[in-house]
Amino acid sequence: MSETTNLSIRIDRRLKEEADQVFSSLGMNLTTAITIFVRQAVRQKKIPFEIALYPENDPKGSLMAEAMAASERIWQNSVQNGTDKLTLEEINAEIAKTRATRKVRGVSS
Repeated sequence: MSETTNLSIRIDRRLKEEADQVFSSLGMNLTTAITIFVRQAVRQKKIPFEIALYPENDPKGSLMAEAMAASERIWQNSVQNGTDKLTLEEINAEIAKTRATRKVRGVSS
C-alpha cells in the first residue's frame, strides 16, 4: 500500500454537509470522492469535467451538462470494463464482431 498524506482544505459547512449526503448515498465518503477526482485529473491531465457558465434558462447549458454526464458515464464504464486503453483497430474489431453476431441472429444494426 502506498504512503498517504493529509490534505487540509476549507469549505463552506453547508456545502460539505450536502456533499457528505450525496457521497454517502453513493456508498463513499468525501475523502474517497476527492481521491477519485484527483486520480481522474492526474489520469486525464485535466479537470475531469467541464467548468462553464451557462444561465439557468439556457438550453445549451442543460444539453451540455447532459452530454458531459453521458460522456463521463461512458468513460467510467470503459475504465471498469478495461476497454479504456483499446486501440482504434481493437475498437473496430469489436464493432465488426458485434455486427457479425447481430447479422447471424437476424438483428439489424
